[in-house]
Amino acid sequence: MKRRTLLAGSAAALAATPLARPHAQRAVTIRWWYHFDDPKATPDELVAAFEKENPSIKIQAENIPWGGGGDYDNRLYTSIIAGKGPDTAMVKFNNLARLIEMDALVALDKWIDAWPARTDISADLWRLHTAPDGKRYYMPLQYVVLYLYVRLDLLAKQNLKTPTNFDEFLTAAKALTGGEQWGFGMRGGSGGHDSWMPFVFGTGAKPIKGGFVSAEAMAQNRYFIDLYRTHKVCPPSAPTDSFLQIVNNLKASRTAMAVHHISTANDMHATFGDAITAVPVPRGPMGGPNGGFATFGDGSTAVFSASKNQEAAWKWISWLSTGPNNVLYNKSAGQMTVTTSGAANWTLHQKRFVDATVQSLPMASVLPNVPQTADFTRVVWPQTTQKALLGQVPPDDMMRTFEKLFFG
Repeated sequence: MKRRTLLAGSAAALAATPLARPHAQRAVTIRWWYHFDDPKATPDELVAAFEKENPSIKIQAENIPWGGGGDYDNRLYTSIIAGKGPDTAMVKFNNLARLIEMDALVALDKWIDAWPARTDISADLWRLHTAPDGKRYYMPLQYVVLYLYVRLDLLAKQNLKTPTNFDEFLTAAKALTGGEQWGFGMRGGSGGHDSWMPFVFGTGAKPIKGGFVSAEAMAQNRYFIDLYRTHKVCPPSAPTDSFLQIVNNLKASRTAMAVHHISTANDMHATFGDAITAVPVPRGPMGGPNGGFATFGDGSTAVFSASKNQEAAWKWISWLSTGPNNVLYNKSAGQMTVTTSGAANWTLHQKRFVDATVQSLPMASVLPNVPQTADFTRVVWPQTTQKALLGQVPPDDMMRTFEKLFFG
């Protein structure tokens, strides 16, 4: 009788005790690396909104200095090799092949295919985000297409129109150079490959095997180097100028034209109002995709294979790329939303800058998606280009160096 009573009491106690749910209440922390061009911008509002919707996931947002792209990439590679990388991070096309080679990425296809919001991202963006092996390792987050900033008020004084081809560009650059003002803010330092490519591949050459040493590319590269060495339409600091220098020179009226993208549009409009505009980069005579090259700049996210919380990391990056969340994100990033719904009512930039971006899409392109691209953008391009600008190597040798790096 005592044994039955004991058993009954134990059963009652067990019934009254809630069953343990070891995973239901356990919060996981996702480390996310990001960078905004505006140092005052933060993702705090986004993080708070996501955590409210997903209380079991905490986001540890870590702002990593960009440094023209090279600093960010170096830190990312080093952290992954050391086993101390984030769960997810903002990434670029130019390091996709290297990260695949390192087995550092998780293919996102199984999640993307089941994601209801995938249809709000255009087929063109999904095409660009598909790796050579047919898989999708990157999630679209933001994008830009490089265009040309032009000071309309300064052009008007010279009775010139905005340039559409390379002859018109050189004429304008010469006319706008004088005293302490230069016609073109060349970016010879870190990150300058993006604004160099429209010049070199703008008349039909392509960044494929044989393309760097084609007659068209070699001639256009000589044109580019001569802007500094022969025509002297660029500031003396051009060989080492990077992002901050070309932006600050344009804002200070030390330069009249520069190649950048919509992330700086609001700053330019605040400085000059309607006296500045943006137009597609100069292009060659053939027209269409064979007569121009506008560098496509992605801002994507990826989940790293070393992460112990890959599904939670996916929830975060897919949330960032969803409708109104992506619009809110790009208020801080200053770039274009990847969502069709968000673009339909875009109010974050003046229409003329949006138009220049959209008009440039037909000739948007990227560097070869190979492991060498990471070294090209971080080290080989800036070092070799600076030597050519300083007269230490001929422009044609510069192109042969690039061809050899990519294709042997």
